[in-house]
Amino acid sequence: MARRKSKRADAEAKKPKKKPKKKPQKKPAKKAESEEVDVELEDPDISELLASSADMVVSTCMQMRSWENVLVITDPATADIGQALYEASSRISDRVLMVMMPSTSQHGDEPPAPVAELMRRQHIVLAPTRYSLTHTRATHTAARKEGARIATMPGITLDIFTKGGMTADFAEVKRDITKVGGLLRKKRNVRVTSEAGTDVEFRVEPRKWKLEDNGILSRPTQVSNLPAGKVFIMPREGRMNGRIVIDGSWDSTLLDEPLVLHVEDGKITHIEGSDIADEVREQYEAAAERLGPKEQELLWTVAEFGFGMNPNARLIGNVLEDEKVRGTCYFAIGDNTNLGGSASVGIHVTGVLRNPKVMIDDFCVLHKGDLVV
Repeated sequence: MARRKSKRADAEAKKPKKKPKKKPQKKPAKKAESEEVDVELEDPDISELLASSADMVVSTCMQMRSWENVLVITDPATADIGQALYEASSRISDRVLMVMMPSTSQHGDEPPAPVAELMRRQHIVLAPTRYSLTHTRATHTAARKEGARIATMPGITLDIFTKGGMTADFAEVKRDITKVGGLLRKKRNVRVTSEAGTDVEFRVEPRKWKLEDNGILSRPTQVSNLPAGKVFIMPREGRMNGRIVIDGSWDSTLLDEPLVLHVEDGKITHIEGSDIADEVREQYEAAAERLGPKEQELLWTVAEFGFGMNPNARLIGNVLEDEKVRGTCYFAIGDNTNLGGSASVGIHVTGVLRNPKVMIDDFCVLHKGDLVV
């Protein structure tokens, strides 16, 4: 069936304490390596690189069949990648639709209602978009309730799509993640430390470790980033205390100086870190304006913890690849409903730690940036 392409807290409660208001002279954000490389990729070989990666996504990662309904969701920032995925999908199935939607404002924003409705009717959804659709009701409904397989690619660039983590052997990544998952059974207590000053402890539900972000989406209801390669979980709500020092990247920025997050009872209570701390406060204050008083109290929830398992991923200042780097770990702040939590706050932003030590009960997973297992 041929289908046509469309164009197209309480504000003060439990909120990190603010420094006395001063208008900081903000340095321009450090340019991500991926942005620099993309300029160099504007050459005659780019079409071949795009086509090769797109074919790998639909054949190896999604294991697409000729009878499946496929939706490609893209926006102006990712149109070239969306088009490559549309063409690769069309070589397998004639039931492919591509939708270009306006870019959302932040990670976790819901897509337009017509896009969400289309997602529910697909076997496969491919979502190369500027901001993440992973932690949205639209993705949860399409996958968990309707059985779609969904690959999200928030912040994807030409460099990330054709190099680094996307070049990994995902069958091997899946084997490694399965092996680690077996070692995490019945383990509840997590402690993360680092030479940069991280020291935080929390509890998890052992059966809730997520092992599906491995690059192979062959079964209904699976949701994964591409590039893939991480093990993650929702910390038990209200049970985390300590200090997290983000010294790798925050969202799409490589950090020159660390961002320090103080955690009490599962929520961020205070932030340190010069300009980047001011930017984070502004980011979450803007999100708070769209929430009611009860949701504002949950805005600063530590929503997710995970560690990277992709041996080819690079720390480049793009969370899509950064959180997959083998030997790093990460924490995400904000919405945790996609992982079964109660913080429905519409924002979910990740910070990556370099060279951490991760202990889960008496089992050492990471030590100074090395995956021990």
